[in-house]
Order: sequence, then C-alpha cells, then structure tokens
Amino acid sequence: MEEKRGPLLKQEEEPWRVLEFYSGIGGMRYSLMKAGINAKVVEAFDINDKANDVYEHNFGHRPYQGNIETLTAADLDNYGAHTWLLSPPCQPYTRQGLQKQSGDARAVSFLKILELIPHTKQPPNMLFVENVVGFETSDTRAKMIEILASSEYITQEFILSPLQFGVPYSRPRYFCLAKRKPLSFQHGVCNNKLLWSPSPLFEHNENTVSDGWDQPPSNWDTLIHSCEPIERFLEFKSSSDQVTGTDVSADCSGALENIDERNLNTMSQYVVPLSLIERWESAMDVVYPDSKRCCCFTKSYYRYVKGTGSLLATIQPNIKGKASSLKKQGLRYFTPREVANLHSFPDDFQFPEAISLRQWYVLFCLHLFLKCYNIRLKQIMHPGFLYLEHVPLAGQDSLF
Repeated sequence: MEEKRGPLLKQEEEPWRVLEFYSGIGGMRYSLMKAGINAKVVEAFDINDKANDVYEHNFGHRPYQGNIETLTAADLDNYGAHTWLLSPPCQPYTRQGLQKQSGDARAVSFLKILELIPHTKQPPNMLFVENVVGFETSDTRAKMIEILASSEYITQEFILSPLQFGVPYSRPRYFCLAKRKPLSFQHGVCNNKLLWSPSPLFEHNENTVSDGWDQPPSNWDTLIHSCEPIERFLEFKSSSDQVTGTDVSADCSGALENIDERNLNTMSQYVVPLSLIERWESAMDVVYPDSKRCCCFTKSYYRYVKGTGSLLATIQPNIKGKASSLKKQGLRYFTPREVANLHSFPDDFQFPEAISLRQWYVLFCLHLFLKCYNIRLKQIMHPGFLYLEHVPLAGQDSLF
C-alpha cells in the first residue's frame, strides 16, 4: 500500500480538478456548471458509444471509452483530481432486476475503482456517488462504506426525490457524499447517517438531526402540494377544452396549441395510438398539465406503456382519470425536451441528429435529476462548505 499524502492542495482561484466516472450524457458536468463551482473535468469515462456521442456534441470532448477496470492507481494519480464523481450502473439494484448486487458483472468496475483508492499516492479529497433506491441496502454499498472508512473518509448519505425540490417528478435517488480527513462537513451531526430529507443542507442547526429526517416518507406524494404544475415543463401547451361526445382520433395534434406547421408532423409521433389505449388503458398512468406529479420514466418509455412512465392528456375531461374514456383525452408521450426539462437539463442541451427518438429516451432515463445533484455538489465542493479541522478554508491562500 502506497504512503498517503494529505489533502491535494489548490490555490483559491484554481479550479477543482474532477474525474467524472460513468459520465453518460453529461449530467454530472452540467450540475457542476449549474452549481456555480469553479471546476475542470480533467477526464470523463463511459463505455456507451451513443452516450459519448451526446457528451461530445455538447462539451466538445469525447469521454474515455476503454474498460475502466484496467485503470491502475498510478493512472488515477496522474490526473491529479481533487474530486471523483461516480454514477455507476443501477441495474444490479433495481426492484425490477435480479438484484444480484455486487455479484452482477455491471457492479464490478465500480468496486474496482474504489479498491484502487488505498493504493493511490494522492487519494481524492472528495467523492460523490449517485444511484437508484435499493443501492443503500446492497452489499456493494456496504463494501463502499468499508473502503471509504478504512481510507479515512467521512460520509453523509441521502435519499432524495425531485418532489422535495418542487419538481413534479417522482424519482427518489441515493446520494453519498464523502470527504477525506482532515476535511469535514459543516454539519457533522449528519456524518455516517442515511437521511431522507434535504433539510440538513439548508438549515443551520448543527446539533441535532430532527425527527423524521432518518425515516423514509410514508408517501412521497404528500410532497406534491409544493411542486410546480407539469405545464411549467412542457414544450407545447395543451388545450384545456372539455371532452365532447366524439372520440379523439389517433392524430390528436389538433388538441395542441402554439404549434406551427413545421411541428405538426413531429408531434404526431408522440401520440399514443388508440389500439394501445384499448389494450393497456387499465395499466396507464395519465397526468394532466395541471398535475403536480408524474411517474419516473424508464428506458423502455416510448416502446411500452405499462410501468414505463406517465402519459400526458392533451384534452382535459370533465372528470379526470379513468372515469372518463382515455380514448377521448388525446394521450401523448412526453417529448424528449420535456423529459429533459423534468430532469433539469439546461435549454441549450442538444442531441446529435444521428440519435434516434428511442435512443433519446434510453439515454435520458438512465441518467440523473440535476437539481438534486447541483445542491449535493454545492454542499461538498463550495468554499463555504469546506472545512479543515473545523476551520473554514474560504479566503485562505490555498484550499486544497
């Protein structure tokens, strides 16, 4: 095992050097930018060719596409990175999967990266890990915590949902923040705890963890009263016309407002065919422009309608839901831009023309909700939150 050095020093005006593992379509990098953190991604890593096309299209840099299991401790030291961001594959931990956890081949690379930390001469000052709910009970997470603790990291863990940030999107996710001693968190009372509330990130009481923060909400939907309506995130606004006695045709583009002629044919591809409604009506989750919740989109969205995400009704019925015929509500899929909006991607985010519509949905739905990520990164990296032996470092000649 290599001799360890203290925290990797940097001048105050110098950007954080960041390694972005499992970079996908660039969600973590956008979060760094949105959080206002002075950071430089010195390398990104992803094995997905299409995701790397999207990343390169938006950032002008193509992530390393080799097998990260072949990286060595020396390779990682050469990057001189202060921070590692990791969003490893979630399939080993999902409820719908086999739940093989660390026994799943897709979990191997993450554990190998973590296992290199004790062998690096200059371990990262900070790590940030994101995954699906279910990871927190896995043996992968247990091994991660064991490795981090033995390498002198302190951790804070959260399970948070976009609903807690006013976004009408039900997608709770797991987050782990880690800092290597002698660095510490501003609110040490949260150390080594799994919390289900973002309140510790905003409140200033450093002495106690309030009741309920360490318990999952009995019902996430109780949070929707504080959420924005879905129409705030729509690319095209929907008609508020009431249903008449006639069925809506398979092409319901006439029910959409503010669409110029160029977009009429485009919008028709998002209409849910009547044949699918007739077959799967009982399994569909339908929302309206004034709804304050929609279900998590999965990578099978647009291919299947059962359990893959919400559908939008473009015609408001007298009685919402399945009490009124769904065939009369002009159902359509959310567009990729709308899914991007719900994930808090910026307006200038784009897909290359070569990416198909189905690939859009797959790539988006495998990636993260940026607003949660922004706040987590601010907490772990912003100078106001950086403490060395409990002394604020902001304003010092050197930070790390």
